[in-house]
Amino acid sequence: MTQPRILVVDDDHFTRTLFDGLLSDRCAVLRLAESGAQARAAFAAEDFNLVLMDQRLPDADGLDLLREFRAQRPRLVAIMITGHADVRDAMRAVREGLFDYRTKPFEDLDDLERVIDKALEMDRAYREIDRLQAAVAGPRLIAASPAMTRLVDQIRQVATLDTTVLLEGESGTGKDVVARLIHAESRRERGPYLDVNCGALPESLLEGLLFGYEKGAFTGAAKTTAGTIEKADGGSLFLDEIADMSPKLQSALLRVLQDGCFSRVGSTQRRTSDFRLIAATNRPLAGLVATGAFREDLFYRINVVVLRLPPLRERVGDVVLLATHFLEHFQAKFGRSVGPWSPEALRLLEAQSWPGNVRQLKHAVERLVALHPGGPIDVSHVAAVIEPTAAPGGVTPTAVEAGGHDVAAYRDAREDFEQDYLRRLFVAAGGNVSEAARLSGIPRQNLYVRMKRWGIVID
Repeated sequence: MTQPRILVVDDDHFTRTLFDGLLSDRCAVLRLAESGAQARAAFAAEDFNLVLMDQRLPDADGLDLLREFRAQRPRLVAIMITGHADVRDAMRAVREGLFDYRTKPFEDLDDLERVIDKALEMDRAYREIDRLQAAVAGPRLIAASPAMTRLVDQIRQVATLDTTVLLEGESGTGKDVVARLIHAESRRERGPYLDVNCGALPESLLEGLLFGYEKGAFTGAAKTTAGTIEKADGGSLFLDEIADMSPKLQSALLRVLQDGCFSRVGSTQRRTSDFRLIAATNRPLAGLVATGAFREDLFYRINVVVLRLPPLRERVGDVVLLATHFLEHFQAKFGRSVGPWSPEALRLLEAQSWPGNVRQLKHAVERLVALHPGGPIDVSHVAAVIEPTAAPGGVTPTAVEAGGHDVAAYRDAREDFEQDYLRRLFVAAGGNVSEAARLSGIPRQNLYVRMKRWGIVID
């Protein structure tokens, strides 16, 4: 991985020295500028992953300079460094697309480092999306984590081999995307690609869909129809959730795989089809064979090359990439201007277990874009669209009954407490944010974030 390139623009020698020490230890290529003129020269000479810009420079306004840079690079990730009196301007810049702002003096260097890490992660996400969009149109895997990098290497290795592939992975991990990618990278790419969900139809309908049927073979068979096995000749057939296939159809599929021959429903004529089988399951087939729920001979026929798709909780680093990709997708689809993500919002996304995997994350982002009024995405916006995870026994964390009394879910109780605490805090501090920070021990910039989240305005 190449070293990130960071531009720090600040006329204060102490601030430049602080960033020099903070970022040089993080294997970053650092450029320091103390004026707008130096910043323009550096920006013209190099492609930076992150710009940290002081709002007030001796020869320029930092906000105007960032707007100038973003006009040249619309996806530039930047953090504004601002004084206490300039926070309102910085918040307005965030609404324009700035990643975040930090106030001087920096009271929490650990928090500053976390924000910088998230900003660099956002830049990596943008660049990966640009790379994918520049690639040839077709199925795409949004991935950067080691687990997915290994999977992509395996896909490339087996795609050109005309052999059966079994995809194992939890629901929502993207098995259909991988199947399309295998077909697109195979020697059969110009042939047809057909997919069938074996768990979505009753046995009789699935049989007709797979094998086809003759006119009059059953009630409603108004005309002779070819099945997906026949239509997949010369191409690929993807059978999703193959574990849900009935014993009768398992036996019929085994015969096709053994000799390449089949008959339509209502016919005895033998037909042939040359196709590549890609199968998928969200349940380990070996365990189903042991219980007799899946044919052992069919299992050995399709258990040739097995690719395991990791769940999202194992894809460290991919959540930001996927969330950014889905945000752009649904902005374009709905014609909405939403974002950017706040660092805190990204951290909340990464803290989720995502039992529904990539599909659940995609639906959460879709809901967020549909319901968001516009502007930056904060923690409260993310919390509002994340699906509650069922507790043991099927109880969802909204409210539970205990001793005849309703007990609020922990998240709801925590939010109620935080709003009440902040209001009491500012009353005790006489409306002074610095005094509130001193009394509470909460860094001032974090107080501003919480004030914004709960709509607390100090006159």
